[in-house]
Amino acid sequence: MTTVKQILDKKGYQVWTITADRSVYDALRLMGEKEIGALAVVDGDEVVGILSERDYARKVVLKGKTSRETLVHEIMTHPVLTVGLQASVAECMAIMTDKRIRHLPVLDNGKLIGMISQGDLVKSIIDEQQFIIGQLENYIAR
Repeated sequence: MTTVKQILDKKGYQVWTITADRSVYDALRLMGEKEIGALAVVDGDEVVGILSERDYARKVVLKGKTSRETLVHEIMTHPVLTVGLQASVAECMAIMTDKRIRHLPVLDNGKLIGMISQGDLVKSIIDEQQFIIGQLENYIAR
């Protein structure tokens, strides 16, 4: 079974962060620039939350707040769920499905080293299935 480490080895370990005292506008601008759907919220080396597009939609837009005046700590999701490098795709999918989340920060020895999304997991599953199909086709063709 594919692990988080294998996904990050292909995808890359780049993770974008923001601090809790920044404006939601700053967070949205960064997410737009990097074309990502969530940011890890950090205090030094510690992950203290996660801010997603869903947080913005539900906790700013629908409540009539403004992104320039609202701070990240006011709407971030915390405590944040995380996974380690050895977590399997199935384990991550179970967490995401159960908790209705789309992103999981990845920690190694307590240090933030990456972020995986539902899209990353789905891509991994599809890649694995295509590999298996190819192997079966080769077996049958012999």
